[in-house]
Amino acid sequence: MKLSRRVSLFLLAFGVWSWVIWVTFAKNLFKDASGLAFDDAGNPTAYLWVHLALAVTSFILGTAVGVIGFRGVRAGKK
Repeated sequence: MKLSRRVSLFLLAFGVWSWVIWVTFAKNLFKDASGLAFDDAGNPTAYLWVHLALAVTSFILGTAVGVIGFRGVRAGKK
C-alpha cells in the first residue's frame, strides 16, 4: 500500500502527539496528590494501574502509527 505524503505526515504527527500527551499524563499520574493514584499509605490504587495500562497501550499504538507515518514519509522521498 502506498500512503500519500499528507496521510504519512498526519500519522507521524499523531504518533508524536500520542507520546507527548501520554508522557505528560504519566508524569502527572505519579505526582498525584489527590489520593486517586495512591492511597494514604502510599500504595498504588486500581486507578493508577488502569491509567498506567492505558498509557502503555497508547505508547505502543502511538509508536506503531508513528513508525508507519515515518516510513511513508521516507518512502515518498525516494
